Amino acid sequence: MERSNAWKNYTKKELKELNKINKEYRQFLNEGKTERECVKKAIAMAEDAGYQDLAKLVAAGKKLKAGDKVYSVGMKKMLSLFQIGKKPLEDGMAILGAHIDSPRLDLKQNPLYEEGGFAYLDTHYYGGIKKYQWVTLPLAIHGVVVKKDGAVLDVTIGEDEAEPVFCVTDLLIHLAGERMEKKADKVIEGEELDILFGSIPLKDDEKDAVKRNVLEILKEKYEMEEEDFLSAELEVVPAGGARESGIDASMIMGYGQDDRVCAFTSLKAMLDVEGTEHTTCCLLVDKEEIGSVGATGMRSKTFENTLAELMNCMGTYSDLALRRCLSNSRMLSSDVSAAYDPTFKAAYEPKNAAYFGKGMVFNKYTGSRGKSGSNDANAEYLASIRKMLDDRKIAYQTAELGKVDIGGGGTIAYIMALYGMEVVDCGVAVLNMHAPWEIVSKADVYEAMKGYAVFLEDAFC
Repeated sequence: MERSNAWKNYTKKELKELNKINKEYRQFLNEGKTERECVKKAIAMAEDAGYQDLAKLVAAGKKLKAGDKVYSVGMKKMLSLFQIGKKPLEDGMAILGAHIDSPRLDLKQNPLYEEGGFAYLDTHYYGGIKKYQWVTLPLAIHGVVVKKDGAVLDVTIGEDEAEPVFCVTDLLIHLAGERMEKKADKVIEGEELDILFGSIPLKDDEKDAVKRNVLEILKEKYEMEEEDFLSAELEVVPAGGARESGIDASMIMGYGQDDRVCAFTSLKAMLDVEGTEHTTCCLLVDKEEIGSVGATGMRSKTFENTLAELMNCMGTYSDLALRRCLSNSRMLSSDVSAAYDPTFKAAYEPKNAAYFGKGMVFNKYTGSRGKSGSNDANAEYLASIRKMLDDRKIAYQTAELGKVDIGGGGTIAYIMALYGMEVVDCGVAVLNMHAPWEIVSKADVYEAMKGYAVFLEDAFC
């Protein structure tokens, strides 16, 4: 079943809209390189669209009704948005759920040391990465430092051209004969992913003179002591902004597109759709890349608790009503899929691969080798989705994540399916997935945004 390429069907008006959306998307990527930054950016967009903080409404004893728009923040790294529909919440919601964490390097709690006349920052990689891809790149540091008095210092170093960048060094090719014989996962070890941080020694100081000079700079510029690393969340990410890619400017290259491409398109759809019969919901969650664990991951009770607060504000809360709401809901687990790459065609099964320009991608199941760890969506649910997208002329395709005995991966879909709701994985095809710089098609970004909007409007039709 050959799917047509969406680029062939666009009018001039649609191309103009496509490029407008993708320009906004690039800005979202540039301003949201961490979970906290994504949440901050998403809140600003939501408030511009009329959304209010649920916690403030609860504190003020406000009641909610159909048409109200609210959001709830979990530890500044997870965001839930709701637009209350005309039907009771017990009838279920239309949910879009994406994650906003991405593979990266995190600074350890005691990271700063000196060796051989250099100051380094020790790191621990986060998520699934090819470690050798992270050497010799210009890197930036993003995050927060929280002082003992509770003061929060926002840190961003390396994005402005006037600021320094950082890197992980690599062994020169002239001396790397033995190393080049190692397997790819051993060429660079996890403990070798340390950030080169400085090289000027403090005058009249012999021991750790470079480290001491670095500490003076941190104190002067960022009011930061060495012990402040103990209560810091500092993430090392590729420096620089997302760019158009290809001579035809048909693609976007940038960091963190897994899964911020689905987070952005889900959020845009959520903010654009108005007046639905059923309540709509958009979830932007953390920790998916390491198993959806922790208080801000999808396995936590944060979403459930938020929904209980929402129902309480509407005067409809009960345990049974909450359970019915979750069970009757329908969801798109908005997560990326692997794009077919002709350079590595042996890893793909062409009939069941995702292609650039052919629209949003549905993965009926994910998991690995025998569908282990997978959510496997019902055929009836897929049929209803096919109809709504075909009726609205949205470009879409279906795919698996590589060949059966090669591929594998997971999303938050199986967690939400535990409630008994209908859920299927649906997102954008990505090249270079989990690499420092990933690539997507502008057409797929555009079709995903439109498709998510159609789902919010028609999920229960």
